[in-house]
Amino acid sequence: MSEDIRVGIITKHRGPHLSYYMRSFATCEGVKQVAIADSTGRHFKDAGEILKERYPGLKTYRNYRRMLSAEKPQLVLVTMEAHMAPRRIRAALESGAHVVCEKPSCVRIEDFQKLADLATSKNLCLMLAMANRFAPPVQKARELVQAGKLGKLFSTDVYMVADQTRLTRPRTQNSWVSKKALSGGGHLIWLGIHWLDLVQYITGDRVSKVGGFISNVGGQPVDIEDAAVLSLLYKSGMVGTMHSGYYLDRGYHSHLAIWGEKGWLRFDLTAQQPLEWHSTLEGMPQGIQTFSYNRGTNFYLGIIQAAVDCARGSGDSGKSADESLSVLKTIFGLYRAAETGRTQTLDS
Repeated sequence: MSEDIRVGIITKHRGPHLSYYMRSFATCEGVKQVAIADSTGRHFKDAGEILKERYPGLKTYRNYRRMLSAEKPQLVLVTMEAHMAPRRIRAALESGAHVVCEKPSCVRIEDFQKLADLATSKNLCLMLAMANRFAPPVQKARELVQAGKLGKLFSTDVYMVADQTRLTRPRTQNSWVSKKALSGGGHLIWLGIHWLDLVQYITGDRVSKVGGFISNVGGQPVDIEDAAVLSLLYKSGMVGTMHSGYYLDRGYHSHLAIWGEKGWLRFDLTAQQPLEWHSTLEGMPQGIQTFSYNRGTNFYLGIIQAAVDCARGSGDSGKSADESLSVLKTIFGLYRAAETGRTQTLDS
């Protein structure tokens, strides 16, 4: 790897998951300096408290373009409202910086497509911050699948369900995440996106066709979906389903299962239950196997370290932009399918 890098953070008041990102930068390897740009200035105090021990020379800016020009960071984190993110990401890429950004970072697929094309043309990393990839059961599931322990893959089933009660609160109803023009969509693009990404990450496959429905089943005064159901066809021929919605009084329910010709696996990440798997391959242990783990880990540290490593020269820049674009294409494809009543074929 090359020498340690400079990092820039572009955010605004209530930047999503900002504290997780800053704590990750405070402990990750390969960073020598951090600067933060916040037009409101409201995060400067928190940034100083979290980062001052590791980066005593922390620089603060009200103007993100001035920060990019003055500090010349090699990696930029963008965590903003979705409708505001593309302009900041483009500026960072044009300055020559690799970018890791909070999902979804766009309200139209065309906007992220242009950013992905720019990143690829400049050989720069562009990755959505899919932190759940670094959860132990996800890594174990990927290991099993990529090693062929399940054989040819047949089907996937996923659901991710959160609390409907958040949508009854005026603060949430009035926030950008509840307005489609500002957020791009509802539960699927805000929370379901993580689980949709996990399936593609674990299997190494991509969705080629998507169909389904969205609805506001709770009837709250928001113009986003609180329920989405997806039917998926993958490039390999594998099929799948997904359910994404706000239904509970509190907390989360989740489930991810994969079936193959030689076995299956399943896990519930939010309940921290052990991963279960079974393989009929010769030489594999008999019966249902379990993989236990300790969830007490900052998964955001994993994605931040991956971004830092990429910026230092040990990442796959083309792959990162393509993977992020793929999951967004599936989501916006579903929205189009729900609008038109027609299954959507996704571009490769």
